[in-house]
Amino acid sequence: MVTMLSGLRAVTLAGAFLLPAAAAHAAPGSATSADRARWQAEAARVTITRDDWGIAHVHGKSDADAVFGAIYAQAEDDFGRIEANYLTALGRKAEADGESAIWQDLRQRLYVDPATLKAQYRQSPAWLRKLMDAWADGLNYYLATHPDVHPRVLTRFEPWMALSFTEGSIGGDIERISLTQLQGFYEHRQIPPTALETGALRKEPGGSNGIAIAPANTADGHALLLINPHTSFYFRSELQMTSDAGLNAYGASTWGQFFIYQGFNPKIGWMHTSSGVDNVDQFAETIVRKGGKLFYRYGDRLRPVSSSDVEIAFRKADGTMGHRRFTTYRTHHGPIVAETGGKWIAEALMWKPIPALEQSWLRTTATDLASYLKIADRKANSSNDTIFADAKGEIAYLHPQFVPVRDDRFDYREPVDGANPATDWKGLHALSTLPSVENPGIGWVHNTNDWPWDAAGPDSPKAKDYPRYMDQAGPNFRGVHADEVLKGRHDFTAAKLIGAAFDSHLPAFAVLVPKLLADFDAMPESDARKARLAEPARLLRRWDERWGYGSQATTLAVFWGDTLGDQLGDKAQAAHMRLAMYLAAHTTPEQRIDALDKAVAQLERDFGTWRVAWGDVNRFQRLDDSIVPHFDDAKPSIPVPFTSAVWGSLASFGPKLYPDTKKYYGNSGNSFVAVVEFGPKVRAWAVTAGGESGDPASPHFRDEAQLYADGNLRPVYFWPEDLKGHVERRYSPGQ
Repeated sequence: MVTMLSGLRAVTLAGAFLLPAAAAHAAPGSATSADRARWQAEAARVTITRDDWGIAHVHGKSDADAVFGAIYAQAEDDFGRIEANYLTALGRKAEADGESAIWQDLRQRLYVDPATLKAQYRQSPAWLRKLMDAWADGLNYYLATHPDVHPRVLTRFEPWMALSFTEGSIGGDIERISLTQLQGFYEHRQIPPTALETGALRKEPGGSNGIAIAPANTADGHALLLINPHTSFYFRSELQMTSDAGLNAYGASTWGQFFIYQGFNPKIGWMHTSSGVDNVDQFAETIVRKGGKLFYRYGDRLRPVSSSDVEIAFRKADGTMGHRRFTTYRTHHGPIVAETGGKWIAEALMWKPIPALEQSWLRTTATDLASYLKIADRKANSSNDTIFADAKGEIAYLHPQFVPVRDDRFDYREPVDGANPATDWKGLHALSTLPSVENPGIGWVHNTNDWPWDAAGPDSPKAKDYPRYMDQAGPNFRGVHADEVLKGRHDFTAAKLIGAAFDSHLPAFAVLVPKLLADFDAMPESDARKARLAEPARLLRRWDERWGYGSQATTLAVFWGDTLGDQLGDKAQAAHMRLAMYLAAHTTPEQRIDALDKAVAQLERDFGTWRVAWGDVNRFQRLDDSIVPHFDDAKPSIPVPFTSAVWGSLASFGPKLYPDTKKYYGNSGNSFVAVVEFGPKVRAWAVTAGGESGDPASPHFRDEAQLYADGNLRPVYFWPEDLKGHVERRYSPGQ
């Protein structure tokens, strides 16, 4: 059942309380009395109101005060994830996790140099420095007032650190660099790629859904926006930030960042979806050793290879620290990350910390499409499309703004010849030259991490008008599904858009299952599998390709599809195709029948019968605050009716088997879902996977889990009058 949550929860207003003076004055690292006085003055200008879902509504006198309070509130909810994100962003994971994290740290440090970030902090505009200062102060004040919290590494935060993590996506562009290839280059040996890198190990698609609907297609004449990121669970905090300076933004903020990454303000809403644009490229460099020095060929000349030393600290098994020192190399294309066929591979990607942080903050203050685009002209968003809606009734699909101009003769999906100047990036595309859709006649836009050529039905940009590097992702079945729920409808309300977001159709199986049934019908009676698979085939023949708690056909189809995917995932990746699209186009009858036979056998082995309701298999479980998830069939869990995004489910739940489990457990997919209605006053409904708090002892650790599974969004308390009767606690940081 998909509804908006109605009814009230009984709450009481808890009085604020003060920590002991010793705790209030304790300081992390080398805090001075001036630090402590500044923190307390900032805290006095901030009010945090926790609603009855534990969500923080933060108000400050200035924007910087709001930043101080927002990051303090985040730290209250899950400091461990904040620290983990900055250990990753700063290239310091190995200091906590040991030697196995060295290569992830080195990859990060090829771009993130503390000395450079400190200089960039000093070069930042004064308004941005104030925000970064407040960010560091909020985290340090949290540590000072919570002496029972023991950071693994980061005992003090410096303002410049905010520039190491500016964009908000899960993973980000840098994760395209292979760690095995990086290690192989710097250890001068061949290391085979991992199953995850080749695609042999099935991975839930990352990304998101975004839908915007124009007033002409709604019952009340109000623009609507669906915000539906698909990330690992508990990756972002839900909160509101307001100030006397006019700030008022609500939505999902990645742990440790001080801006709302996906959300809305009183006038506009923005949703980011991972893009298929090609703007991270590899250049194969021809290296020449001459006079004991390294050069690379560029045209008819040799250029010197730059080098610098990077030292990575790592925690040893006995708790002491070890160090490894690397001499790293780079060309004008970027740092060297691999060697292939005797060529050194340089990686080019966006690294613009100041403009990226400016753009991430300023877009939360935009008031319409024109002001949003003016901010976007910083061209510091590299990995995300944007689905936009506003109170004027404007809607838009916007391409990532960081798109290098290149010679379209070359296939940038593979390393190009760095010695050929024609392959170089030649500046950035102007926004007007990017695929985009503004206020289409069809009255809707969407993106599901698919190509932009279907963003607005017949009003979409045309691929023939753009270089092929504008998209390398192609279509996916969620895009097909989005078209299904949007076409021809002019009666949308917020509730009906929520219903569309949780529509149960699985369009991938609408293509795949008929092929399988035709294969079954063509099998000779002499094949022993014909009789064995007769009842499973009959069940699938009656199925309407819709998921549901009690659907046995969903279970059978997913186990069958997963079996096929496990066998052919590496081939799909090699073909640059989405898995389900590949399975629909490139599997043989024998592969399809064999996979069904194996799926039936697996279900019988694990559950005693192949007739298993999907809700009995597909489970949500949150056991503790571990960042790396683990699951246990013997412990409580709840059923989830929707499936992996692979099969075209707009509501995504990425389940799989874990060690020692027979049931499927999800750790990614719909991590935050919100629908925003831009009426006379903006209204919204939302749900966060599990709950707001990362503390298992908190009532908000898993209080949203059942709402999440049911697609039952709760009202967002955006306006002060909305909060009345729903306040759990109101306090200033440190109380």
